[in-house]
Amino acid sequence: MREAISIKAIDSTLKSSMAFCKFLSANDSGETGGHQSGILISISARKMLFTEKELSENHILKKDARVKWQDDFYTDSCFTWYESKKELRITRFGRRFPLLRPEYTGALFVLTKNENEEYEGYILNSEDDILAYLDAFGLTPAETNRLIEINRASLVFNEAQAIQSFIEGLNEDFPSSYEMSKAARDIQLLISGNDRLIRSNPDGILLDWADEEYRLFRAIEDERYGTLVKQGFPSVDQFVILANQVLNRRKSRAGKSLENHLAALFDGNGIRYTAQGVTEGNKRPDFIFPSIDDYHNALFSVEKLCTLAAKTTCKDRWRQVLNEADRLRDQHKYLCTMQQGISSAQMDEMEAEGVILVVPKRFISTYPRDKQSKIWTVNRFISHVRQIENI
Repeated sequence: MREAISIKAIDSTLKSSMAFCKFLSANDSGETGGHQSGILISISARKMLFTEKELSENHILKKDARVKWQDDFYTDSCFTWYESKKELRITRFGRRFPLLRPEYTGALFVLTKNENEEYEGYILNSEDDILAYLDAFGLTPAETNRLIEINRASLVFNEAQAIQSFIEGLNEDFPSSYEMSKAARDIQLLISGNDRLIRSNPDGILLDWADEEYRLFRAIEDERYGTLVKQGFPSVDQFVILANQVLNRRKSRAGKSLENHLAALFDGNGIRYTAQGVTEGNKRPDFIFPSIDDYHNALFSVEKLCTLAAKTTCKDRWRQVLNEADRLRDQHKYLCTMQQGISSAQMDEMEAEGVILVVPKRFISTYPRDKQSKIWTVNRFISHVRQIENI
């Protein structure tokens, strides 16, 4: 079976030092009757074709370039820079060049350059090939006609591959919340290659994990339900059943996701804790530090105990944390949330009840300015726990 041209273009882009893509205009393709001027290239790609020294010293600059097309044949083409017009063009394709004809108007043109100053060109003319290429690098049509960020492109492509591999390995419709969160962290580590962020930037990595899990979850949803949704439903009842199933799963995942990722942060920072430990009246704080056994040990100092509640949103549910641990009723209560912004009045109520918000650093700016100094970052909370645990 012949390999799709989009796969070749993707592979060439991933191996390149620089890459550019654009949709061919009618003038590029020759539909207007005059493509002898060649394919117009955005000046954002000029460093791919010329050095800055060459550009500064020449008003009209031409450079011979051998280009391999479709991983199949070559042309001895020319890159041209017109200083007066601030234009870049690829010219000299030869009379029998098969890829610049009216039917290629709207095709996606991809040009790549490798470390040896060698160029490859691809013309993707089917919708499937075009979408495959754009999706591989997380590009929208509006993000073309410019250089492709190779590092970003590689990350997006590797992420998509990792997500697909995870989905293909599933033995059930949906993994558990714990498995989903762990897979998201594994994928994020795979594409970033940096396992030190757990300690050096816990606020940032927490958000990266949450975003990755969301993308993973939506990919599984699309894989499981996408075709069914597109086909439609034989009855309203069946639509409602599926809709409720999807919504309930989304709520369940979101509720557990933050707890799962916080536990991974604590593990990565060597912190001792008990998750969902039982206090008085069968209450279960999300986290008790250093352990539930220490909490129930009357000889263990209250000053060395701490609890943390994890709530994705907390505008209305923050009061639930007030009575989860009777021994700590006179101590601060810590509440980690992904909520972006809470009113000053609500924050005043929290402060009066001894609740300290723990929020990823990036989100603190969404809170009232005069309250921001009282909000703890995730890093500050981790440092606090490490201190009371003498780590």
